[in-house]
Amino acid sequence: MKAHEIDYTIYGEEMQFVEIELDPHEGVVAEAGSFMMMDDQIKMDTIFGDGSGQSKDILGSLFSAGKRLLTGESLFMTVFTNTAAAKKKVSFASPYPGKIIPIDLNRFQGVFICQKDAFLCAAKGVSISIEFSKKLGRGFFGGEGFIMEKIEGDGMAFLHASGTVIKKELKSGEILKVDTGCIVGFSHTVHYDIEFVGGIRNTIFGGEGVFFATLQGPGTVAIQSLPFSRLADRIIASAPSQGGKRKGEGSILGGLGDLLDGDNRF
Repeated sequence: MKAHEIDYTIYGEEMQFVEIELDPHEGVVAEAGSFMMMDDQIKMDTIFGDGSGQSKDILGSLFSAGKRLLTGESLFMTVFTNTAAAKKKVSFASPYPGKIIPIDLNRFQGVFICQKDAFLCAAKGVSISIEFSKKLGRGFFGGEGFIMEKIEGDGMAFLHASGTVIKKELKSGEILKVDTGCIVGFSHTVHYDIEFVGGIRNTIFGGEGVFFATLQGPGTVAIQSLPFSRLADRIIASAPSQGGKRKGEGSILGGLGDLLDGDNRF
């Protein structure tokens, strides 16, 4: 497997996008809907599956696309190829506030495991498949379910996660306990499991759930400060149209204050 060698620049702070520079005939694969802009003479093609093996038979292509469907992604991906004789650029934007994380697969022995919706784009030749959990406890209570994404190859891949993202290097045997929804990804040498929080008060009143995710080194882990699902739950809970209780700005007049200041949308 030999992925295309690409150069890139990440712009922005909280609403980031990645600009990828393509040499002639180089390409990049991306999730549908992540495209932002591109130079002229870059050709866009929609493909079935992840694009890592378009020469294989139809059964192989269906299996590749089916694996992507299990991770909650689209059956199709988009390939952007530079057809010009000079370098051209194409950009992809993050879908919500957070950080874009560059992953050089050569640094992780060609494999990196990540949460199901983390993949943004990658050099053409990188494979996006599934990592299936064989442990029932991890699958039911781990926060990531039985299916995670497995990114394989020898090129650059780009992930996206909400909030602030931190990378930690775990030594052999070192254990990091993480909220089950805060895992972005980890190298394949990291052992991922779950652990019961313990204690009746912690379980019922702690507000942190019943289980921790445990990540045991050696290897690299990426952790996000605010899972998007948690942010979405807070927004829905505060939306009056969804039956939530609106969080006011401190006016003692409440709803009457909204009417007077013009904030009277229904």
